[in-house]
Amino acid sequence: MNQYDVVIVGSGHGGAQAGIALRQNGFEGSIQIIGRDPKPPYERPPLSKEYLAGEKPFERIMIRPLQFWADKDIGLTLGETVSRIDPQAREVQLASGERVGYGRLIWSAGGDARRLSCPGSHLDGVHAVRDQRDVERLMEDLEGGAKKFVVIGGGYIGLEAAAVLRKLGCEVTLLETMDRVLSRVAGEDLSTFFAEEHRRHGVDVRLGCSIERLEGEERVTGVTLADGETIACDAVVAGIGIVPSVGPLIAAGAAGANGVDVSDICHTSLEKVYAIGDCAAHANRYANGAVVRLESVQNAHDMATTVAKAICGDPQPYDAMPWFWSNQYDLKLQTAGLSMDHDTTVLRGDPAERSFSVIYLRDGVVIAVDAVNRTKDYVQGGRLVKRQAEVDPETLMDTEIPLKEMG
Repeated sequence: MNQYDVVIVGSGHGGAQAGIALRQNGFEGSIQIIGRDPKPPYERPPLSKEYLAGEKPFERIMIRPLQFWADKDIGLTLGETVSRIDPQAREVQLASGERVGYGRLIWSAGGDARRLSCPGSHLDGVHAVRDQRDVERLMEDLEGGAKKFVVIGGGYIGLEAAAVLRKLGCEVTLLETMDRVLSRVAGEDLSTFFAEEHRRHGVDVRLGCSIERLEGEERVTGVTLADGETIACDAVVAGIGIVPSVGPLIAAGAAGANGVDVSDICHTSLEKVYAIGDCAAHANRYANGAVVRLESVQNAHDMATTVAKAICGDPQPYDAMPWFWSNQYDLKLQTAGLSMDHDTTVLRGDPAERSFSVIYLRDGVVIAVDAVNRTKDYVQGGRLVKRQAEVDPETLMDTEIPLKEMG
C-alpha cells in the first residue's frame, strides 16, 4: 500500500491549488492527487465557453503544464475514483481496490452534474457540461450535424452553452422552470436583461416550463412539456446544477447535509480530513453568516490556500469575498459578494446601453454587485462589499460618482 503525507482527492481547481499552495507554503512532505478525470488538472469555466466554441485547445486550459507536477514532486493518479474512506486507519480505497494511506486528506471532489429525472433522460444526445469528456461528446454531436438544441436550465451553464451554440449557428430553445433566468443568483433587473439578450440573439427562451419526458428510442428527438407540446431537437444540454460528491465522506461519518460541513479552516468532523470547493458547506459572513456551498473557482482556490496554510502551521480562517463571472456573447458579467437575502436593489446605468451594474443592499449595507461590461464598478463595488459600506441608494445610482468615492 502506498502511503503519502497528504492525499488530495479531486484534480480540479481546488485539488490542484491545494498541491500548489502546500509547496508555496514550504511543505516538504509527499503529496498525491487522485482524480477521477483521466486528464491532468484543467480549468472548468472555459468548458461551456471557449473550449466548446473551439477557441481554446485543451493545452490552453490546463492549470499547469504536465511537467510542472513532476517538478514540484506532486504525484498524479488520474482516472481513479475513491470509493471508501477509513478515517481510523487513515486510508482511502479506490474503485480499483487499491488502498492508499494518508497523513492528512484533502477532499476536493466537487460534484456530479445533476441529471434529468424524467423519462428518456438516458437517451443518447443528452448532455451535461461538467468535465472535458462531457464537452467532447457534445462537440462530436455538433460535428455529426446536430443543429437543433434544447438547453434545459437558465443558470450560468445553460445560458453560456446557449450563447456558444448560437454562435456556432445552431437553433436553440432554452427552458427554465422558474419565472426568470438566473433566479437563484441574481435580481430581476439582471434576469430580464439576460433573457432579452438571448432572445435578441435568436434563442427561444421559455420560462415557467415543466418537462414531461424526452422523446426518442435510442437517441433523443424531442422534449415534451407538461402542456403537451413537443419541441423537436437533435440534442439536449442539461445545466441544472450539481450534486456534491461527498458519499465516501458521509459514509465514513463526516457531518453534512448539503455537501460536507467544514470549520473556518475547512476541517471536516473527521480527524485529519479537510474538504474544499463546491462540496464544502461553511458559514460565510458574506451570506450573513448562513452555511452555504459556493460553486466557483474563487472559492475552491481560496479554500485550498486556507487548508495549505493550516497544514503548514499557519491556520487562518477562511474569509474570502466570493466572486464570479460569466461570458455570454460580447457581455462580461462580473459579480462580487452574495446577493442572497437582499432587501434593496439599485440599478446603476442603463441596460439599453449594455453596460450597467446592479447593486444589492441589506439593511443599508452594500452586500453584492453585478456588473455587466462595467469592470470598474465590479472592482470598486467589491471594495464596498468587503468594507460592508453603508451608502445611500440615490448616491449609488449616480454614475457620475465613482463607487470608489462612496462609503
